[in-house]
Amino acid sequence: MASELTWWPSVAKLNLFLHITGRREDGYHNLQSLFQLLDCGDRLAFEPTEDHQIALMTPLVGVPDEDNLIVKAARLLQPFAADNAGCKIWLDKRLPMGGGIGGGSSNAATTLLVLNSLWQCNLSLQKLEQLGLQLGADVPVFVHGRTTFASGVGEQFVDAPQPQHWFLVATPGVHIATADIFRHPELPRQTPVMNWQDYTFDNTTNDCQELVCRYHPKVAKLLHWLLEYAPSRMTGTGSSVFAVFADQSQALKVLDTLPDEFMGFVAQGVNISPLHSQLEQRKTD
Repeated sequence: MASELTWWPSVAKLNLFLHITGRREDGYHNLQSLFQLLDCGDRLAFEPTEDHQIALMTPLVGVPDEDNLIVKAARLLQPFAADNAGCKIWLDKRLPMGGGIGGGSSNAATTLLVLNSLWQCNLSLQKLEQLGLQLGADVPVFVHGRTTFASGVGEQFVDAPQPQHWFLVATPGVHIATADIFRHPELPRQTPVMNWQDYTFDNTTNDCQELVCRYHPKVAKLLHWLLEYAPSRMTGTGSSVFAVFADQSQALKVLDTLPDEFMGFVAQGVNISPLHSQLEQRKTD
């Protein structure tokens, strides 16, 4: 059945930089970041049903369905659909889990956007972003579907198109809990606020990188290796790191020499999510 369904992109992202500009009274952090969307990621397929059930046909090992953001997103949207609306969902998992490149958040956003169309909920993009924020701080960025300069707790957007560089994204296979990093007393929290127009790769950093590298030697080792070839940085709170290249051939050449202990792939940056392009095409078909 799944082979007959339409597959929808669930793209990866990189944080080209991450500045933590303060800690709020509610415990959350104010930050600034540039979310770069990539042209690759997971894929999802959906088959609407009329039994009110949300069935994940490809469960993830070690992740109960009740905890999966795909299922949570579908159930969050259900009250806006017909009373009997249900769905069978398939996931083609291609991104590494826990790598900090947005896999789960992107899956949730794809679920919200596609089911909003298939269930004919007709919610606005802004409303879907608000729903997405209930699932996680990164979900609204993927719902928004643009390479974006984000601030606040990550929910305030200014579209910031970037040159379509190529990226080698590599993962050391280390799981890093975002909450642990943001709770750590040694995390920098007073980086000055910048205007998004002033962004360059060279005048920004990842405020989490030094702390993560200190406690996770494999991340530090991978980053040190990549820096020999191109400007490189950790994305988000890790554990994935990336290197920036002007063309695909250079990135692929370095990928071929990546040590066997690490996993990696090459992708191009995009300014509009392929998911949004596919949804627009569906409207005209």
